[in-house]
Amino acid sequence: MSMTDFFNSVSDSIAIEQKLEAKMKQGDFDFEQLGNAQSETGENTAVCSNVKANDSISGKAVTEIAPAATDSVKAKHLQATELSAPYTLIKGYLNRAQQVALLKEVEDYPLTRPEVFVFGKHHPIPRSQVWFGDKGCDYFYSGLFIEAQPWPYYAQKLRLKLEREFGLQTNGALVNRYADGHESMGWHSDDEKEIQAGTDIASVTLGASRDFFIRHKQTLQKECVNLESGDLLIMHWPMQSDWEHSLPKRLKVDKPRINFTFRCLIPNYHKLK
Repeated sequence: MSMTDFFNSVSDSIAIEQKLEAKMKQGDFDFEQLGNAQSETGENTAVCSNVKANDSISGKAVTEIAPAATDSVKAKHLQATELSAPYTLIKGYLNRAQQVALLKEVEDYPLTRPEVFVFGKHHPIPRSQVWFGDKGCDYFYSGLFIEAQPWPYYAQKLRLKLEREFGLQTNGALVNRYADGHESMGWHSDDEKEIQAGTDIASVTLGASRDFFIRHKQTLQKECVNLESGDLLIMHWPMQSDWEHSLPKRLKVDKPRINFTFRCLIPNYHKLK
């Protein structure tokens, strides 16, 4: 099932997509013209922050960044315990029309399924992916060297939206496509050496809802976050040092999920070595 077919199964998405295509043909369409989440869907965006209220996140206090997602946001701040993972979850960050715009663009992404070498054998990864980034922001992880591809139009718009609303400085995005619940991501941390120290990582979900697990490296304490289409999860520094995360298989899920993970790399890191 394609991403377009997935959203066509939702009745009100058909009208949105028709308007979207008309605007794109006219050449007068921009990501921000689609308005905020409440005006398009009639739903309120909810913000849950799993960090202490007096913590400074990307140069802004949590109490300051939460309402930035939308003018009429409903914010719920959760006080962190000693072992709470430092993340902020914003439900419904992208409205339906913005999701459709990105999903239509994803259909033309040069997604690949590279092989990793594990226990003496080559295995294709259980998902497809592509890495977009600024010039010189190549990425090496899981034994794979990935050269940055030029930014697509709407992915770049989403990157700039995150920077404007949350002060997130990023120069690359890993896009993963999970065809259905049989495809997954194992336990790992986004702690590669080329990632700029002290920076946050933003994850945007499109398509099928999936369970996202977080586990403390020492205590093995787990948290489960259900990520739905349009949700934004910001993993604050230094979460990657103490916690790891995964997207396990969910065999009952029969629809695709797309995930954009925006990161800040040290430019030309591999050329400087």
